[in-house]
Amino acid sequence: MGQPILFRHASSLEHKTGGHPEGSGRIEAIETELSRHDWLDWEQREAPAVDLDVLRAVHTNGHVEAVEAMSERGGGAFDADTVASEGSYVAALHAAGGACAMVEALLGGEAPVGFCALRPPGHHAEPGRAMGFCLFNNVAVAARHALDAHGARRVFVLDWDVHHGNGTNDIFHASEEVLFASIHQSPLFPGTGKLEDSGSEAGEGFTINLPVPAGSGEDVWLGLVEHVVAPAARAFEPDLVLVSAGFDAHSADPLAQCRLEESSFAELARHARAIADAAGVPVGAVLEGGYEVSALAASVAATLPALAAGGEPRSVERDGHAERAVEQVGRFWALG
Repeated sequence: MGQPILFRHASSLEHKTGGHPEGSGRIEAIETELSRHDWLDWEQREAPAVDLDVLRAVHTNGHVEAVEAMSERGGGAFDADTVASEGSYVAALHAAGGACAMVEALLGGEAPVGFCALRPPGHHAEPGRAMGFCLFNNVAVAARHALDAHGARRVFVLDWDVHHGNGTNDIFHASEEVLFASIHQSPLFPGTGKLEDSGSEAGEGFTINLPVPAGSGEDVWLGLVEHVVAPAARAFEPDLVLVSAGFDAHSADPLAQCRLEESSFAELARHARAIADAAGVPVGAVLEGGYEVSALAASVAATLPALAAGGEPRSVERDGHAERAVEQVGRFWALG
């Protein structure tokens, strides 16, 4: 396999949001930091626009047309949090398309690891609704594409954004093809992701929600991955590991109150890589949140080499948060 692949596109800068926390400065900060490190020896590729039929496998045609129409008339607001500009539809097409191109490269054996440094983010977007700064659900579109077109039978999605990935949660809620695990601060926007929400119908047990309180630090997050997420994911035996990589659990982030540092995200990345390595499959991550741009850039720069190199993640003791989660998730998976 070749070197890790980073997907970029200039349109990410054309999704204009004014003074909104989710602004183009996020991408500028990431790219400036990575360029200082010679892109960490990752191959850079231009993200293509997503095929509309692939997009419509997750989103309603009405929603796709609504995002396009909003951009064509110069922009506006979908809700109090979610805005668009003239360039937003094209940016969103390339954000989803980059995630799909990453899946194609990973499952095609071109690389073991990928990352999409693209915006707008996606994990709050529902099939028929933009919300939470998100227009299209990039990771869900990529997972569906892997299942429909690239031979994957099972996809594991780890969401470490500090906000619950309600869109991804709901899209795959009744599916046994996708194991979705989210660690997120609660209470916090969007108010979903209770521990008791484990999926529905054929997908019961294939949703793992791990809410943590404000102030939770690295040991809480790593303990949940080590003692709950990783053993369930290994038992699931995925053909692909995807990460919704938000960096807003950082202690400096203005929109939440968790206490992770750059090194914490490197440890989370090592866990994701270890899960993929145990299954003998590739791993790819897509950018979600992270709104203090210097912390975001430093965290991405710490995550990429950890994701590429892997290694043994730091082990922590099982705490009360992990004990409660083991009790819930252990109803469906042997967690050891």
